[in-house]
Amino acid sequence: MLQFDVSQALPFLPRNWLSSRLDGLTDSRSLLEKGNGLGGGFTGWVRYPVDYNRDEFDRILQTARIIRDQSDVLIVVGIGGSYLGARAVLELVTSPNYNLFCKGPQIFFTGNTLSPDALNELLYYVRDKDFSVNVISKSGSTTESSIAFLLFRQLLERKFGRDGARNRIFATTDWKRGTLRTLATQEGYATFSVPDSIGGRYSVLTAAGLLPLAVAGIDVGALLSGASDAMGLLRQPGQDNPAWQYAAARHALYSGGKNIELLACYEPSFRFFGEWWKQLFGESEGKDSQGIFPASVEFTADLHSMGQYIQEGERNIFETVVRFTRSSSTCTLTPTPGDHSGLDFLRGRDLRFVNEQAFRGTVLAHVDGGVPNLLLSVDERTPYWVGQLIYFFEYACGLSGYLLGVNPFDQPGVEAYKDNMFALLGKPGYEEKLKFLESRC
Repeated sequence: MLQFDVSQALPFLPRNWLSSRLDGLTDSRSLLEKGNGLGGGFTGWVRYPVDYNRDEFDRILQTARIIRDQSDVLIVVGIGGSYLGARAVLELVTSPNYNLFCKGPQIFFTGNTLSPDALNELLYYVRDKDFSVNVISKSGSTTESSIAFLLFRQLLERKFGRDGARNRIFATTDWKRGTLRTLATQEGYATFSVPDSIGGRYSVLTAAGLLPLAVAGIDVGALLSGASDAMGLLRQPGQDNPAWQYAAARHALYSGGKNIELLACYEPSFRFFGEWWKQLFGESEGKDSQGIFPASVEFTADLHSMGQYIQEGERNIFETVVRFTRSSSTCTLTPTPGDHSGLDFLRGRDLRFVNEQAFRGTVLAHVDGGVPNLLLSVDERTPYWVGQLIYFFEYACGLSGYLLGVNPFDQPGVEAYKDNMFALLGKPGYEEKLKFLESRC
């Protein structure tokens, strides 16, 4: 099981940082397990690693083989939780450069932007390729994803005809309602479902994440197995529970004025996991004028850009550092004597050792500079261990939201920009809103 270490934050925590929150954590756990707290109807993810639909899982694997056989490229259309989890796992388990060396279809993610340049670039790239589309949206009405799906569906229909396109479109959506479900039923697309009881940012272990990951050849069974083992441990109450410790430490640091959390890792492949984590905690806790602001940094690169601020800027930040204790490769340094590289002192050292000392030195420097560090150690970047990491953060996030007294499973603030955008675009039904906005200009 992954290991949580609070020792580098203890100088900043009150002595009773955990004991004083055990009652609150006990209540939070009960709300998660029973599904009777705020947003309790969206706690289906708590037991999903063992309760997942086996028949749909088999269909995911079968469909992944079909896509791999018929396509050079898979276009994944989605935004927020409909794509971040899949991209996070894909890059963390393989590489940010997956598309350069993959043995199966290349995988590109779109539907998360309104930039014509970005969309046209990808449309141009696949115009002469055999490609399939996996469109992911519970409602089917999200503007960014709807526009991207329209464009790629039209391209498929021009290339393969309507019947041919039908066999290359795979929809992951609500099981019975919504714009995308209606379209998929009408057109005869193969469909997969995100359970009603699981919101987008908690959906990476459902078909929303599993289908594109299976297309990439990732062992999604191992991903679920890791999450299942984490579930078995993290659902057990008590102060030895690492998710309880993380939630309590975050809450105590926030109460002490540390209102920005930096998620850090020393692996470039972790970048999009940080993006997924930011949505998970940002949407879950940022309500009622409260909540820790989630940010992410990539070390050691960002030590040469953000390092100054982290070391000596405003002291309202703390770090959570994810550390993978094993690498899948080695790189021994053998500088040539007298080549003036200044690296003779590293002769015979493996680069993993250098990275480890950078990690240790940075933790000590930041703690000395007034930045608490919470350390999370994971064995390696494999599906099993990434599954554990996903479940750890999901469960800790649920606990944290309830400790804060908010609904961890809604996101009412997300609709504000949408209402304004729809009115300004002239969408029917938003006429009064448009008059109000124009009166402010």
